[in-house]
Amino acid sequence: MRCRLQMLFQRKFKISLLFLLLLALLVHLVMDFALPTAHRPCGCDTKAPKAVGVLSGSPMPAGLKKLSLRILQDFSGSNGSLEKSSQPWRVGLHVRAGEPGVQQQHEEGNAGWTKGSKLAALFEHPLYNIPIPEVTEKDKLFIVNPMEKFSLHSSGSDEWVSSSKAETLLPTGKTAYDTYPTWLKFHVGINRYELYPRRDPLLPTLLRDLATQRIVSSVQKSGGTQLKLIMTFPNYGQALFKPMKQTRDQETPIDFFYFSDFERHNAEIAAFHLDRILDFRRIPPVSGRLVNITKEIRDVTTDKKLAKTFFISPAGNVCFYGECSYYCSTEHALCGKPDRLEGSMAALLPDKTLAKRRSWRSPWRRSYHKSKKAEWELNPNYCAQVRETPPYNRGRRLLDLIDMTILDFLMGNMDRHHYETFEKFGNDTFLLHLDNGRGFGTHSRDEPSILAPLQQCCSIKKSTYLRLQLLATQPYRLSDLLREALATDPLAPVLAEPHLWALDRRLGKVLAAVGHCLARAARQEEVLVDDVGSWV
Repeated sequence: MRCRLQMLFQRKFKISLLFLLLLALLVHLVMDFALPTAHRPCGCDTKAPKAVGVLSGSPMPAGLKKLSLRILQDFSGSNGSLEKSSQPWRVGLHVRAGEPGVQQQHEEGNAGWTKGSKLAALFEHPLYNIPIPEVTEKDKLFIVNPMEKFSLHSSGSDEWVSSSKAETLLPTGKTAYDTYPTWLKFHVGINRYELYPRRDPLLPTLLRDLATQRIVSSVQKSGGTQLKLIMTFPNYGQALFKPMKQTRDQETPIDFFYFSDFERHNAEIAAFHLDRILDFRRIPPVSGRLVNITKEIRDVTTDKKLAKTFFISPAGNVCFYGECSYYCSTEHALCGKPDRLEGSMAALLPDKTLAKRRSWRSPWRRSYHKSKKAEWELNPNYCAQVRETPPYNRGRRLLDLIDMTILDFLMGNMDRHHYETFEKFGNDTFLLHLDNGRGFGTHSRDEPSILAPLQQCCSIKKSTYLRLQLLATQPYRLSDLLREALATDPLAPVLAEPHLWALDRRLGKVLAAVGHCLARAARQEEVLVDDVGSWV
């Protein structure tokens, strides 16, 4: 009897063990089949033609979709070493000991994005790791004295002074660069090729400073059509403040002229993040901020004209209107609740007395007249004329302008009458994408005329085109990326959802426009100008 019980127990144990093994195998099979494609180790599904084509519904021929797929595959193959090389963004960026260590810190991550996010994945993609040319002394906006250090007045002060007046110095071993305020590090890092690096560890700190630094002075910015303020911080950093004039869901009325529309604070914030996602990096950092009109504007202003425009509304709210060409009156006053007001804070570029900038009139500038049209609206061959005119007759200036056109079309910005460059770098440098407040005014309609430079010239940088294709795919969908980027802003949500959806629709139209150019061109190279791995 005892022997029989022992055999029965052993048999049951073996059966139970076999059952557990079968159950484990079944769980693994279920997980394998249920796991979404986006989360599998290999994202190289060659059976999905939409992965690198335009959005569904875009009028691109099937042949061009295959061409687009081949182009992106060719690029990924030819640049596979980018992912394996040691920090490709540092190639050629050598900093001598004692000089500002801007580039030495750029490998410290993706500017605060958490691992596993779509943004982090985007910035790890080979298309976002193409090295810039070597930055020489003449390619830097500033050459800083490596011996000049800065320190705080005291432990409880936000102000900094030169080392000759400082009470304490930083510990031995730190470079002079470590003593600079974040805004100064931003200025020192500007070079011929970029306003700030892709992997800039300063970015989160600079955005946080814009949103939280104490405001010690507030004056109205001269010029411009609408009210803007220059805010000064204790560490002498400055920012351009654009106050809130409209709610998120207000669209520009269809009968409004583009030049009479409101400027939007949230458009400035969204434009900065969109510009970065497109890898242009030509808009200075912008953060949202909730400002106290009483303590942070009225009580600290030295602008007598501005001070005269403050009043208390019948509802008991603190209001002001300043002086400007449009919308500066009691009828268009900016009022707090009761004294809290939203706005955008944009990091100011170096003063023009230190770093001169040249203003260029855009060849595709609008007429700014209620009935007259500009020449480019009447002449379909207008681009041929532009190509023969300096500085568009050589280098990458025209291609950079087309980049700016794509940014404006995605935002719906019709107000790009001028752009600027740093004078020190001549014609061989990037364009500054400043003043984006008239973007994101509409989401229910698109303005195809903004794409005129692309459509008339039928040229685009190959790197730009490949990135646009990437942003049309599900893992890197443009609306998702911008939504994630804007979620970190103090004023989130920055854009209403329909504006984010409109980005995907407009991106499809940009890719379709390039597709039409490719269909008409004798050679692909006539449309896609190869700038990958070289500086034209």
